[in-house]
Amino acid sequence: MHRDAPTSDIDETRVTITPPKDRAAGVEAVAVALERAVEEMGVVRTARTLARLNQRHGFDCPGCAWPEPTGHRRPAEFCENGAKAVAEEATLRTVGPEFFAEHSLADLADKSGYWLGQQGRLTHPMVLRPGDTHYSPIAWDDAYRLIANTLRDLASPDEAVFYTSGRTANETAFLYQLLVRCYGTNNLPDCSNMCHESSGAALSSSIGIGKGSVSIDDFAAADLIVVAGQNPGTNHPRMLSALATAKANGATVIAINPLPETGLIGFRDPQTLEGLTTGVTIADDFLQIRLGGDMALFRGLARLLFEAEDRAPGTVVDRAFVDAHTVGFAEFEKQSRAVDLDLVEEATGLTRAQLERTARLLADSKATIVCWAMGLTQQRHGVATIEEITNVLLMRGMIGKPGAGVCPVRGHSNVQGDRTMGIWEKMPESFLAALDSEFGIRSPRGHGYDTVAAIRAMRDGKAKVFFGMGGNFVSATPDTAVTEAALRGCELTVQVSTKLNRSHVVHGRTALILPTLGRSDRDVQGGVGQQVSVEDSMSMVHLSTGRLTPVGAELRSEVAIVCELARELLGPEHPVPWERFRGDYDTIRDAIGRVVPGCADYNRKVRERNGFQLPHPPRDAREFRTGTGRANFAVNELAWLPVPPGRLILQTLRSHDQYNTTIYGLDDRYRGIHHGRKVVLVHPEDIAAFGFAEGELVDLVSEWVDGSERRVGGFRLVPYATPRGNAAAYYPETNPLVPLDHVAERSNTPVSKAVTIRLERTPA
Repeated sequence: MHRDAPTSDIDETRVTITPPKDRAAGVEAVAVALERAVEEMGVVRTARTLARLNQRHGFDCPGCAWPEPTGHRRPAEFCENGAKAVAEEATLRTVGPEFFAEHSLADLADKSGYWLGQQGRLTHPMVLRPGDTHYSPIAWDDAYRLIANTLRDLASPDEAVFYTSGRTANETAFLYQLLVRCYGTNNLPDCSNMCHESSGAALSSSIGIGKGSVSIDDFAAADLIVVAGQNPGTNHPRMLSALATAKANGATVIAINPLPETGLIGFRDPQTLEGLTTGVTIADDFLQIRLGGDMALFRGLARLLFEAEDRAPGTVVDRAFVDAHTVGFAEFEKQSRAVDLDLVEEATGLTRAQLERTARLLADSKATIVCWAMGLTQQRHGVATIEEITNVLLMRGMIGKPGAGVCPVRGHSNVQGDRTMGIWEKMPESFLAALDSEFGIRSPRGHGYDTVAAIRAMRDGKAKVFFGMGGNFVSATPDTAVTEAALRGCELTVQVSTKLNRSHVVHGRTALILPTLGRSDRDVQGGVGQQVSVEDSMSMVHLSTGRLTPVGAELRSEVAIVCELARELLGPEHPVPWERFRGDYDTIRDAIGRVVPGCADYNRKVRERNGFQLPHPPRDAREFRTGTGRANFAVNELAWLPVPPGRLILQTLRSHDQYNTTIYGLDDRYRGIHHGRKVVLVHPEDIAAFGFAEGELVDLVSEWVDGSERRVGGFRLVPYATPRGNAAAYYPETNPLVPLDHVAERSNTPVSKAVTIRLERTPA
């Protein structure tokens, strides 16, 4: 029997600290996953749901974008956090009109995001009109009319912002961007802007496509796998199975991270005999790098690789590949040979022996994969850092061969698919021309707002309507006070959502909540069951079929919401067949096949046993569609993060009990944090040097170059194995510390992994 939603909120006085774990997953993870699932869904719904999760005739996990295996799939093809994500979505708890009648906006505004999310699934469209203290029900047609009238009254379509979450399926994403462009703007910010935009910028420049070049099968064929700035044990737990398989095949794994993360130390696969006992050590070496030192590391490794080539000419640099497929090698070599290894040691906090050992492994490897995530992308010099990684792989010829390549590990389950389908504020002319030709429309050509630019536009009164297709914009974005004020300045805010979150209580003058189906819900249109498709981190596209009965009759699919709004906004005579698309998702996929590059014959290919893999010219044919027609070695000025005296460099991160902004629970058991979230992890010698004691409450005060400061208070000091001068704390609690203008060069991604802070004792 599932449990009712909790009535009490987080009590940070209950936080307890235990030693970090030395093994991830195992029997304990199974027990936690099942307990959470039964609490939310009950026994029968849990069994029906988890049995279909990530199976070929089931539904795709609404959590991370790690791919499914192409061969045999195990009965439990999911991880602990995937089970938690499904339990959140498939919960039997509901939030309907009675809930909103009971709880005023003032009441809800005082609740944590954890409490809001625990209340259950939204069941009815709701409206908050100027002067109201409570949300009240609204009919769907009236909601569409309100949105359409507001949009028509704007001075320009560019005064509206249309945000997209990575959980939106391909069919919705394609129609959503089509609607927005038919309306007349390219203001299509998405969650990619805040995570892997740096990866896309770097890889597009270096190899001509902003996606990773490996498949799941490449992991089994790799000699060396480097995992940098990433915590698979919490953020992509199924990746540990792929790493364990690689290890069994003889691969070496190097972990590069400021924090020792449990999943990379040890992994107990609960579906194997070994996993039920001792488990397997994943990382053969752990390089505990200082925050912001990754660019210096790979520059130093390049120098050491050139020196290894000098000692054994023809064995390290793949001259045939370099000569045939690249440009800029001479400049890269000159810069790499000139780097000061003493500076590299200072910037990284690593020893010369560690650098040399890593360089030897790179030199000896016949097939190398480098994986990374937010630890690299959310840095001021994130784009340049990823270019340095790509440089090292290019000099070794590690692009376009089995078991080798670049692997940016994406977060949300379809964030990569959204971009493929056109969710981008600056889609290329070829895509827009194909869209116009297919539908007889004229898409706008001027670039729109990304996420940071959208916040600035709302702040400055240049954007007056915010439409969120999924996600929790308020809690996902930086500079929380600025973002909240920007949204409150809008004439209308619209949130298409499955669950209650902070973005529903930070609203414009008028606000709408539109409840939608989740990935696990049965989607029936015109009496016919529908399927959607998604793209994983490795460019595999496959179908997802929800099977659960929706928790309310008023829920509508995202596709239906887009199509019904389009008919109201654009009129019944509009050339796009919105009504046909709403009733038959195959017709959407047919249009995708004619418009989106690499998606020809989409409806047939997506139904193949494993779906299909989108083309990737560097991977498929060592073809590099850059301006030079070749892969480009990048030359960048070396950057790193010295720590100012008396200060720390803070990185924001997830706990093990959350996925992005969704808080599943209050235990980060791998790090030994229980029953609370307001903690800051600091090296014990730094705690002592600043005159504090373990367990004291401190305020975190961020300092920005313009002299401004931002503060969050009441964080408990936890001694932890961080590098000296570095600290870590959970988001979204620390998002207020990240200045809106603290962004990565060339990608505009918020820099959440390099915030200068000082500690002050919290007033009694």
